[in-house]
Amino acid sequence: MAELLRRRWESDLGAGLSRRDRLGCDYEAYLPDPLVGRKWRLDAATAADVADAEVAISRLDREAAALRGTEVLARILLRAESVASSRIEGLEVGGRRLLRAEAARGFDEPATDITAVEVLANIDAMVRATELVGVGDPITIASLLDVHERLLAAGHLERHGGRLRTEQNWIGGSGYNPCSATFVPPPPEAVPGLLEDLCAFCADDTLPAVAQAAIAHAQFETIHPFVDGNGRTGRALIHMVLRRRGLAAGVLPPVSLILATWSRAYLAALAAAHYMGPATSDEAQVATDSWVALFAAACTRACADAVDFERRLESLRDDWLRRAGPVRTHSALESILRLLPAAPVLTVRSAAALSGRSLQATNEAINRLVNVGVLRQITVGRRNRAFEASEAIEAFAYLERRLASPAGETIVSPPSRRVPQRP
Repeated sequence: MAELLRRRWESDLGAGLSRRDRLGCDYEAYLPDPLVGRKWRLDAATAADVADAEVAISRLDREAAALRGTEVLARILLRAESVASSRIEGLEVGGRRLLRAEAARGFDEPATDITAVEVLANIDAMVRATELVGVGDPITIASLLDVHERLLAAGHLERHGGRLRTEQNWIGGSGYNPCSATFVPPPPEAVPGLLEDLCAFCADDTLPAVAQAAIAHAQFETIHPFVDGNGRTGRALIHMVLRRRGLAAGVLPPVSLILATWSRAYLAALAAAHYMGPATSDEAQVATDSWVALFAAACTRACADAVDFERRLESLRDDWLRRAGPVRTHSALESILRLLPAAPVLTVRSAAALSGRSLQATNEAINRLVNVGVLRQITVGRRNRAFEASEAIEAFAYLERRLASPAGETIVSPPSRRVPQRP
């Protein structure tokens, strides 16, 4: 039975703070129901939403061509997913800026764009999540810690990466005590047991995969097991569940981009899931149905926008092939054209590594693409020569803008959050 645990906060902070921040207080930490052993039932409308979402994800995973493949998956939709997940946490960075920071990292340049570096760490964490869990593989506390460690690796909280919290945390209110917090997660001693229960729930295939991913994500955010990075790790967990169930084994629906667009409804639905009393209550049932339905709708919408992006990429690639002239099959030129949507800012060395071709063949192919206007030379970092496919970056900007529109069309429904300007 979900309950509130009454606790006492004694401030041990010294002078230099306001009287309010120095106060001790009584507070209540929320202890959720375990997930294993619960009788799950979805109302008819929610079950239909879940079925629609699973059909959309399965079709995207089965039919997508331009977005298929580990490298493309990691560099396009995972990049988009990571950007959106970071934006929910307040880390704002545009696509071009992120791509150039990624290229600079390849030159071992010292990090100067700290925000971009943190978002790149989010990409690393998302990639790691997809590597750790394949179809049928278990999701473990160790795998969640691994993802979290990657997430915080580049930030000032690196020392907390991959470690469960040992102190009480809270959301909202003062940064120094939980007296005015909007939500206080479970006490630290309850965290390991709740995570074990969560992982056991993720191993059960009784529920539809979309419903399971939604419930697992909500429970993870309720537990809030880390000092920082809970939201981003919890959104990585969504994809671990979908991959484990085989629903999104090859192409990832960028659901975080929709949740970022619907952030007010997203956060409200998560808050409503903090019901009191037995899991069989009407309140608990309504909260579960509302959250799962919202999540399923976000998945369906994410797939529709990913399909539109896929078509845009295919059209762009056809145009590049036409401009490049005769392109020999399996040549360095063909390989680079295939990789460009996923890596629109590259160097000769990175292009050679991605394509598996020699430096000489890669350099010749890049020069040819510069001559026909597919690529243009830029400078990354101090004096490093790189090349940029501006049209691919523009396509990525269109994706971000479309996903930021509540209605899916920026002409009739402007973006609800900060996005790149219209190319």
